[in-house]
Amino acid sequence: MKILFGAIFFLFIAITAHSQSYDGKGDSKINVGYNIYGYENGSGIKATYSYGLSDLFSLGAGATYYFNNEDNDYFLYARASFHLGPLMDLPPKLDIYPGVEIGYLSSQNVGLAAYLGIRFFFNDRIGIYTELGSYGAIGLSVCI
Repeated sequence: MKILFGAIFFLFIAITAHSQSYDGKGDSKINVGYNIYGYENGSGIKATYSYGLSDLFSLGAGATYYFNNEDNDYFLYARASFHLGPLMDLPPKLDIYPGVEIGYLSSQNVGLAAYLGIRFFFNDRIGIYTELGSYGAIGLSVCI
C-alpha cells in the first residue's frame, strides 16, 4: 500500500512539476467561468481567449452573458493583460496579471472593465483562474 501511495504521489509531482501558467510569446489560453458579479450587470457566464505577444504582454478577446438582470446584457470585448510572473519571480505554474477589457456592452453601447487576475495550473493543460475588479470571475483555464 505504501508503494502504491508513493507511486501516485510521485506521478502527481511529475505531472504538475512542469506546468506553466504563462509561457510568453505564442502562449494561448482559453478561460471559461462564472462571472460572480459585474458592474451594473449582475452575474453570468464568461469565456475569454488570450495570446501571448511577449514575456509580459498578451492580447485577447472575450464574451460575457449576464443572466440575472432585467436586460440580459452581453459584453463582447478585446482585452489586454500584463503578466507579472517573470518580474516577480513567481513559480512557473502561478501567474498574476492586471488587465483591461473594452468593447460593446448591449445596454450601454461601450463597456470598459479592469481586473487583477490570478491563474494556477495543475499540469501542462489545465488550471484555475480568478479575476477581480470591475467584475469577479472564477473558472477553468485551458492551454491550447
